Amino acid sequence: MTSTTGKLTTHVLDTMHGAPAAGMALHLYRLDGDQPLLLKSLSLNHDGRADGPLLAGADLLPGRYRLVFGVADYFKSLGVPLPEPAFLDQVPLDFGIADAGLHYHVPLLASPWSYSTYRGS
Repeated sequence: MTSTTGKLTTHVLDTMHGAPAAGMALHLYRLDGDQPLLLKSLSLNHDGRADGPLLAGADLLPGRYRLVFGVADYFKSLGVPLPEPAFLDQVPLDFGIADAGLHYHVPLLASPWSYSTYRGS
């Protein structure tokens, strides 16, 4: 039996400014069937994180998920001049949760021109 103590978290670092991406918009979807199901929308706090887990306990189920980060709007809000259309706008990250009893941390390192991610701890 799988434990229900798992959680999903994220953290975004603005690599252009060397700082947390405070205020970046974030949307979390569950990918189950033909239409993604929006589970949560929020703005990241002063540390570039959600104020708590995106999903935890019984709300974290095995399956496919998508995080969508509002990269272009974040950099525009800081006065960074971007082309129209911006090279990166919304950055979607699709990932799977196989064991709902584990901690899944999905960080994003972002600039107006690039991003990277990994499974964090």
